[in-house]
Amino acid sequence: MSQHARGARLRRVPIITALCLLVSPAFAADSIEDKAQICAGCHGEKGIPQAKTTPVIWGQNEGYLYIELRDFKSGNRKNDQMAAVVADLSKDDLKALAAHFTKLPWPNLQQPSAPNDVASNAQSIIGSVGCTACHLDQFQGDGTTARLAGQQREYLQKTMTDFRDRTRANNPGMSDLLNAVAPANIAPLAQYLSGLQITGATNGQ
Repeated sequence: MSQHARGARLRRVPIITALCLLVSPAFAADSIEDKAQICAGCHGEKGIPQAKTTPVIWGQNEGYLYIELRDFKSGNRKNDQMAAVVADLSKDDLKALAAHFTKLPWPNLQQPSAPNDVASNAQSIIGSVGCTACHLDQFQGDGTTARLAGQQREYLQKTMTDFRDRTRANNPGMSDLLNAVAPANIAPLAQYLSGLQITGATNGQ
């Protein structure tokens, strides 16, 4: 990539991230571990993201991680910062990154369980929409379906809102489902899901 093209791409992302890209070995590194280092700037050195609206990716399902990385690269999922990060990565790199992060332990964000009234409301919504058909009984997800249990509360709320208003357009089925959920019920769902733990999990929960 020319210096001019690289500079133009960096101007599209926040200055902190741009500085990370400039000093990161990710663009020339041979190992996937080196390439993964750039992710820590936002997703956290120990898997706990820097911002509440940034998702946990440590321990997330491999197929889901690959699809999202692929969609960021293709533009099907819009995010200037992520688009810049994956722009120079090959399909094999994306697969290797997904495999790398799924093997890491899901961090315990110490988010409290939802109060009984919130949990009851959320469970009623979940039953009416049928969330567990894909995300499974403990919201652990599987394969290409995301784990939601213990995910960042603010990220969950933003993501569900984005699906509902189709700002996030890389999964039309999710948009259709969330359009059956009243806007006022998004926050209780996020609160409930963020406080869930997976029974028997040994990955930090």
